[in-house]
Amino acid sequence: MNEVMAIWADWLRPSAGLPTVQWSILLAVAALVGHLLQRHTGLPKVVGYSMVGAIAGLAGFSGAAWPLQGTALFLLELGVSVVLFEAGGRIALRWFRHNPMVLLQSVAESALTALFVYHALRWFDVRPMVAEAVGLIAMAASPAVLSRVIMDTRASGPVTERAMVLATLSTLYALTLVSARTGLMHRPQAELMETLFPVAVVLGVSFVVAGMLALALRMALRVMSPTSENTSMLLIALITAATALAAHFGGSAPLAALLGGILLKQLNPRPWAWPRQLGTASSMLMMLMFVLVSVVAAKADWNPAVAGLVTAVVLARGIAKVLGVGAGNWGSGTSWRQALWTGCAMSPMSSVALLLVSQFVASSITLGPRIASIALPAILLMEVLGAILATFALHRAGETSRPMYVEGTTAAGEQRG
Repeated sequence: MNEVMAIWADWLRPSAGLPTVQWSILLAVAALVGHLLQRHTGLPKVVGYSMVGAIAGLAGFSGAAWPLQGTALFLLELGVSVVLFEAGGRIALRWFRHNPMVLLQSVAESALTALFVYHALRWFDVRPMVAEAVGLIAMAASPAVLSRVIMDTRASGPVTERAMVLATLSTLYALTLVSARTGLMHRPQAELMETLFPVAVVLGVSFVVAGMLALALRMALRVMSPTSENTSMLLIALITAATALAAHFGGSAPLAALLGGILLKQLNPRPWAWPRQLGTASSMLMMLMFVLVSVVAAKADWNPAVAGLVTAVVLARGIAKVLGVGAGNWGSGTSWRQALWTGCAMSPMSSVALLLVSQFVASSITLGPRIASIALPAILLMEVLGAILATFALHRAGETSRPMYVEGTTAAGEQRG
């Protein structure tokens, strides 16, 4: 594929550059495949996006270099920030006062995931720091994939809401811990206070940026309609600014966006129709994010030894998610069957996990590549397989309004004449 690109570049010199043409065509193909896949199988569009990206990455697509940096890294951070802002805006803190067992479920499944993955890798004699890093990365479910699955299957109900909240909280924990841990990669034997200080810095800076973002949007909503397209443009512009500021001052851009969404929900509790308000620009950014993740992850070094480690990570993570949700199910307001499907719906890994891997790679030139060699294939597998499992779980929970197979219908779900 690289030879073809080189020949193409010799005679095609667009003003925006060859990578722009490559990405435009790749995204157009991804949009078409995602649409056709959903139309004929009922699977969410994100599966098609990821498959196209994976094929392009395996074929040697040169439009996304690893490790991510510059514009590619910023676009990924921005996409994740938009998704997490939306996810945070769905969380009402007063819900936890009435149902504190949800927090217990969240802590249990996140802690068990990190422990299970760590010990699974240690059983294969993986270095402790590498196993610990992959365990922290595996904590984070993917609100981005899950939100697209919910949107495409039109899912609603207790399992859907619980899975989204737990995925968002697990992401919050992972972002905080990884951002702090990467600052201590050169000091593996750091004392407790030395470990807690980076956590406090990451949380503190992210919270300040989140507060500024939430207050700015709250003031804007006093004079602007939530349904206005100008409000959508203002929202995306402010999230973009917050993403740049948080990263510059030592915080976590996705974490700041997540906390900003939570704070705005408390200041402005009226429900928002997020997908409609964020608009087509947000949808385009989400598709770019999914394709970028799969392109990069597909470039990992695939070999039999890594395949065994990835299988262990995926199995340990899946078991831990289900057991963790089940362990905190007493008094949580859901049945055991619903707890099972909630745990299964938290299977996806995607953009947040890739950002966490990127942080480890940037912080250690020795351990980073080893962490990436295990985490990247797992991310690619669980972006595709996780989306399918989440769709199946929500379908089995009886909360989707679209069947798993919709052959013979249009995209709008109406019978063709």
